[in-house]
Amino acid sequence: MSAIFYGSSTGNTESAAKAIAEHLGIQEVFDIAKEGVAKIEKYDKIILGTSTWGSGDLQDDWDDEWEAFKKINFKGKTAALFGLGDQECYSDNYLDAMGAIYEVVVKNGGIVVGEWSSEGYIHDASSAEIEEGYFVGLALDEDNESELSASRIEQWCSQIKEKII
Repeated sequence: MSAIFYGSSTGNTESAAKAIAEHLGIQEVFDIAKEGVAKIEKYDKIILGTSTWGSGDLQDDWDDEWEAFKKINFKGKTAALFGLGDQECYSDNYLDAMGAIYEVVVKNGGIVVGEWSSEGYIHDASSAEIEEGYFVGLALDEDNESELSASRIEQWCSQIKEKII
């Protein structure tokens, strides 16, 4: 069974999570500010969404749940990630929060699917870009490229559907 877990301060990550759920037909969508991260244990296929704040910081809800999240056993779980950030104002750490989540999932035994090409993005550095030319998950920039988000979400969902549903 699949579920989406997200943290959202401005509503942009929540909107992306709901759009992804609609494209994939996922009924279980959880705001970690209300639900926490413990429910992740119940699912074998998960999508995790976050935004990056300031100079590479976790979104507040993820920060509040970070210690509990780092203890989750991801062995046998498949995860897909999506992140939001501002590649113009914070080009030195674009999507770093997604990179931090990726590191925990992999360290704790999970398999991450849904890498996303970094072609066309303008940034100087990102811990979410672990392989040259690819982010660990879907990259969205509602501050500078909101007009591209719907098509990016649709394309990414088509790419991950067989692996995450």
